[in-house]
Amino acid sequence: MESTSQDYRLIEQAIRFIETNAARQPELEEVAAAVGVSEFHFQRMFTRWAGISPKRFLQFLTKEHAKELLAQSENLLDTTHRVGLSSLGRLHDLFVTTEAVTPGEYKTRGAGVTIRYGIHPTPFGKCLIATTERGICHLGFVQTSEGDAVDNLVADWKEAKMIEDVKTTAPLVAPIFDLNWRGQDALRLHLRGTNFQIKVWEALLRIPQGAVTTYERIATRIGKPSALRAVGTAVGHNPVAVLIPCHRVLRKDGDFGNYRYGSARKKALLFSELRHQTVHG
Repeated sequence: MESTSQDYRLIEQAIRFIETNAARQPELEEVAAAVGVSEFHFQRMFTRWAGISPKRFLQFLTKEHAKELLAQSENLLDTTHRVGLSSLGRLHDLFVTTEAVTPGEYKTRGAGVTIRYGIHPTPFGKCLIATTERGICHLGFVQTSEGDAVDNLVADWKEAKMIEDVKTTAPLVAPIFDLNWRGQDALRLHLRGTNFQIKVWEALLRIPQGAVTTYERIATRIGKPSALRAVGTAVGHNPVAVLIPCHRVLRKDGDFGNYRYGSARKKALLFSELRHQTVHG
């Protein structure tokens, strides 16, 4: 117990050191020396406690600071220097690695992107489908009102040009909701999220129709077995329901758990797939 408490004090000290000196981008050697342990021991201890490496923690702090600066209309080069990076290329790599978008794409928040959307009836209630030139970027069920559903889309793509275009989105309903459709895998997705979120969503895409998994298995599959809460958050922020099948994730005890669009809809989606597998499997 004493050893555990001592480790925590070192971790707390290291976090404060990294936060205070983030603008200098301190190397592992410097941080380990600041808390009085070897690089090897510090790397293992920090990763065990925080769930990420010291380098990843520093990347997270740097990225969050850069996001704040970009929100204040700082230009990209100024932001690069103010967060302590040596080149615009390093800022670019940081955002691509941690946010799955470039700094410019993050700053514009969808500016220059045209989104065509439409609301359509489905076997599971009305849904809003939105698409860009790169693919489907949003699919959400109408919960309270159609206006609220559109507002949720706009909140994710604040600067994008929105065009209501049911003729463009209507042909997507059958490939998405018809379980006999054979071309579903050919549908393209346009996803924006952190690197961690993208990994979780990619893991969800690998769950076969009619099968279920758990948050623990998803966490293990992406190599983050201790990041259960973060996995749950990423699952809950899935922007493309049904196609990215977050409804197939259950709790470890078999409970259906929460679902952004209601537990009844989650059960209906699952039972529909299970019934289809029983009849056609």
